[in-house]
Amino acid sequence: MSSCELLIVSHKDTKEFRDAEPHFHYSFHHEVGLRVVQILPTLDRGGAEKQMTLLACEMAQRGIDVHVIVLTRTGPLEETLKRAGVPMHFIDKRFKIDPSAYFSLKRQLKKLQPDLVHTWIFAANVYGRQAALAAGVPHLIAGERCVDRWKRWHELAIDRRLAKRTSWIATNSSGVRDFYVKHGISDDKFVIVPNGIPPTSVEPISEEQFFERTGLPAGCRRVVAVGRLWPQKCYKDLICAIELLKATHDDVNLCIVGDGPQHDQLTSCRDELELQDNVHFLGHRDDVAQLLPHFNYFWIGSAYEGQSNALMEAMLAGLPVVASDIPGNRDLIAHEVHGLLFPLGDRAELARCTHRLFEDGELAKRLGHSANARMVDEFSVRKMVDRYVQLYRCTIEG
Repeated sequence: MSSCELLIVSHKDTKEFRDAEPHFHYSFHHEVGLRVVQILPTLDRGGAEKQMTLLACEMAQRGIDVHVIVLTRTGPLEETLKRAGVPMHFIDKRFKIDPSAYFSLKRQLKKLQPDLVHTWIFAANVYGRQAALAAGVPHLIAGERCVDRWKRWHELAIDRRLAKRTSWIATNSSGVRDFYVKHGISDDKFVIVPNGIPPTSVEPISEEQFFERTGLPAGCRRVVAVGRLWPQKCYKDLICAIELLKATHDDVNLCIVGDGPQHDQLTSCRDELELQDNVHFLGHRDDVAQLLPHFNYFWIGSAYEGQSNALMEAMLAGLPVVASDIPGNRDLIAHEVHGLLFPLGDRAELARCTHRLFEDGELAKRLGHSANARMVDEFSVRKMVDRYVQLYRCTIEG
């Protein structure tokens, strides 16, 4: 069976994809001359944006002609793409429905004449695919990165219509695929390409600097959760689990890194439970990679995920993880192998799993080591890029 056939048959299950991978034979010297355009809404530091930036930079390094088109606005990742020599084009989309942005995008695609267009997340999936079709681009890949429960019937109808004219829908998680299959897109359209995570390259900090930056008391048990403060992340469950743990371990501290619309609500919840000394909101931070190695445990209680970059970064840092038992997390963690899984919303079980780690240091150490090894061995940036470039080549060659 050819590597192209292996890629196509392995899309239905992440494990199948991983099992198929050793049979791939990549020959990237043949990729020179391939022109690919990546389209996304912004260059903010979101999960999809980070993955696209890693992909585009590595493709440019391999000699592939890759261009990035940004629909709405730039962001911090522009500098990274600039340093890698990736050409960028800005459309300046100003409104939700913006015909001038559509026609500008169409003109840009006609000028570039790519072999393939890869779009990322909803706005780019809609504008990008429609403009690419109108510009005569022969091959389209769309990127769905999350379980988008916010989408209404007409947005899902747009997804279904455009999927019929799309070569593949690339996603990072079986949970995302299953969500869209339930909403009427054929599972034969999906290819699962797991996220890639780069090795940590930040300057380490001392424990003393860590305690200064976080305000935590020295010697306490330190749990961290990272992500936007909104309902998907189920932070109230985490705060309530701290209340349960405090009954037997009054030195336990939870740091929540991130900001969002639920900040005031979650602060009130903490205060009502009188956990001001045990639950700390650190806000949005640019030094998370420096802080992570100084925490003892990582929590993620999300109701749904695509593939959490925060979870992957914690696993790379070697933290023992306790995670909600949902598809996106199960793609990364086998229970009692790379971390512990608890039933979604079960605060008592979250507390019990964490108490188990408190009491069994050898288990915590083993899980952290196994999590790190999994990230290094199976979720490298190189493997992510290999998979995408192979997908591009297979799509173009048929």
